[in-house]
Amino acid sequence: MSGALAYLLGVFTGILFLLIEKKSPFVRFHAAQSIGIFVAFMVFWVVISMLSVVLGIIPFIGAVAGFFFFLISLVVGFGGFILWLFLMYQAFQGKEWEFPFVGPQVRKMLR
Repeated sequence: MSGALAYLLGVFTGILFLLIEKKSPFVRFHAAQSIGIFVAFMVFWVVISMLSVVLGIIPFIGAVAGFFFFLISLVVGFGGFILWLFLMYQAFQGKEWEFPFVGPQVRKMLR
């Protein structure tokens, strides 16, 4: 159950469970993976927002770019929500599903 809760509030619960859980490699893995995935999503949103603002000042291109970035944000946001539910479900089932790139990096970090 703690593994699934590590994803509940993203980085915040990830850090909390990583700090308080010293004995369970399962919970520590999910807590660290939660931090990695949600930080990656935050970086994505910052980059998309900055690009949208910078390109938004250019006539016509700004409108097209804004719409394009809106669609990308919508798709990635929905995908992120589905991923969030999937990761909590996997952790609740007692599985250590690794998100590509983040999961292997988390394993190396926790050794």
